[in-house]
Order: sequence, then C-alpha cells, then structure tokens
Amino acid sequence: MNSIVSDGVGEWLSGTGPESDIVMSTRIRLARNVASYPFLSRIAAPRRSELERLLKGRLEKADFAGSINYHNLTEISALERQCLVERHLISREHEEAEGDRGVALGADESLSIMVNEEDHLRLQVLRSGFQVDAAWEQLRNVDDRLESSIDYAFSTRFGYLTACPTNVGTGLRVSVMLHLPALVLSKTIKRVFRHITDINLAVRGFYGEGTQPSGDFFQISNQVTLGKSEEEIIRHIASHVPQIIKHERIKREQLIEKNRLKFEDRVWRAYGMLERARSITSEETMDYLSAVRMGVHLGLIDTIPIGLVNEFFILTQPAHLQLQEDRELDAEERNQKRANLIRERLAKYR
Repeated sequence: MNSIVSDGVGEWLSGTGPESDIVMSTRIRLARNVASYPFLSRIAAPRRSELERLLKGRLEKADFAGSINYHNLTEISALERQCLVERHLISREHEEAEGDRGVALGADESLSIMVNEEDHLRLQVLRSGFQVDAAWEQLRNVDDRLESSIDYAFSTRFGYLTACPTNVGTGLRVSVMLHLPALVLSKTIKRVFRHITDINLAVRGFYGEGTQPSGDFFQISNQVTLGKSEEEIIRHIASHVPQIIKHERIKREQLIEKNRLKFEDRVWRAYGMLERARSITSEETMDYLSAVRMGVHLGLIDTIPIGLVNEFFILTQPAHLQLQEDRELDAEERNQKRANLIRERLAKYR
C-alpha cells in the first residue's frame, strides 16, 4: 500500500492491553485553541492557512517521546483521508472539511494530533485495552510540551476555551471502546446503558458520536468537562467501566453454562463464514468477527491470534479495501475483495 497509511495497524488493535478481552481500546482527547486566532467557525481562509502552517511548525519542533509525521489533508487523496477515519486517527468531520488542515501521527498510531478540526488542535492518545491512567499520562506530557510554545486560549473563570461549549473547561474527552456481545445476546444491554446515562456517561457506536453500534462495540465517554478537573473525569470513567466489564464476563459464563453447544455453534458458524465466504458485506463481517473475537478470548478458537481478528475490523473497511486496489470499487467488488482478504489471511493459520 503506497500511502501514508501503513500496511499494518496501530498498537490499539494489538489486543495486548489490560482487560483487552472486553476493552478494545482507551482513547483520550484534548481540545485546544490558539489565543490570538478566531475559532474556526469565524476564521477567514488566509488566517486558517496561516494557523495551519504555524501549528505544523510547532508540532514538528516539539520534543515528543517518539517521532511524528505531519500531513496536510488537502495534499493526500480522499481514500487516504477516509482510511485515517477508519483507523480512528481523524474524525469524519475533519476528513470532510475544507481548507488547510492536517494531522500529526505517531509511529505506532497511538498519538494523533488534528490541526484545524472543530478546534485548532485536537490531541489524541489511543491505547490497547483499559489504560486510562497511562493514556492520560502520555497525553498530558504532549499537551505540556505544546503549551510551552503555544499560547492557548484560556480563561481563569471557565478554563480552556473551545468552539463547542460542551468542551469548555478541561477540553477532555475520555472514551473506552467495549466489546459486549454477551450483554447483547442476553438482552441486558439496555439496562446497563440506562445506568450509564444516569451517571452522566454517553454511549456511542464504533466510530463515536453520531454512529450506531456495530459488531457489539460500544464507546463509553464522559459528557461533562466544565466544572470538573481532569482527574475527576478520569476517575469517573475508571470507576464505572470495570462494572460493565464484570457484567459482560458474567453473562459470557452464563451463556456457556446454559447452552454450550448453541454458543459454540454460533462462534464456529461465524468462523466458517469468514473462512469460506466469496462475498461478504461490511455489516456481516462485523457481526461474524464479533462472535469469533469472543470465541478466541474464551478459548473456543485457539488457532488464530486475537491481533489478526482485531485487524480485520479495520482492514476490511471500504476505504482500506479500495486503497489496496488503488481505485474505487463498487459495493459488490468490495464484498468480494473483503472476502478474499479474510480467506487468504485465515488460511495461514489452518
């Protein structure tokens, strides 16, 4: 794949982090703006371009723990931008926007810094498994280094100033992506989510705000940033996610105890479809991978690594398939390409 998008995938898909059987990833974001420039909703095009060049220079000079590569999104292809969305490295809004904007990426894709998204800067750390404290420590260091060379828009009364009022204060968003197939199968997921919304946490789909759940994946994130410290927000998430993890594990055990044959049949049917299908839709792939992922973590399937299963969630997305072919594909061509990719990679583990 001759592109800024690498053939491999980010560390967050490795499946090696804490509680990674249930928690796919932990993501923490910070929204920041430069004091001497208007918000992007009110900025003129020349000033927007000037701001992009300024922030690009600051990012390239910053002494981060690892190397970063900066890309102006107007200079790469539409498919490459879409791949960055599929990898959770930029937002859909950032991909679809106009004007000079960019993204700085760490080597293992755990660090992503969007320039001229909704805010001037969106700093993101994405880690495998349940790593709220480690992700926050990494992101805080990145933020501190940037703040030493950038005059952030800040109010002693309100905190960090952001384009959207819901981000004012800390500008912090903590998001944990959970794989909850047993709660879905047992039809107890709605009760769990009612509790989550009661404690001011939001539930979103695989690609965050505005997306529907897919493959039994759900993102849990904070809703409030104003009036709370970073530590309070992080502790709120960190104290409640383990309860969801516990409920999912209990339900998995109960499903096996009640009807092990039916449960195993569901897992192996899904694996068989992935291993043999000649054409498969994105929705079918997500559902089958969800069952197989659960089967691998429960020890029912021991022939394939969990990292491979996790990679399929991204590499079978439409833009990735088309970028591999270096051309646009219609729906049926994508379905065939997706099936071929999965079959070929699974064949290595027979």
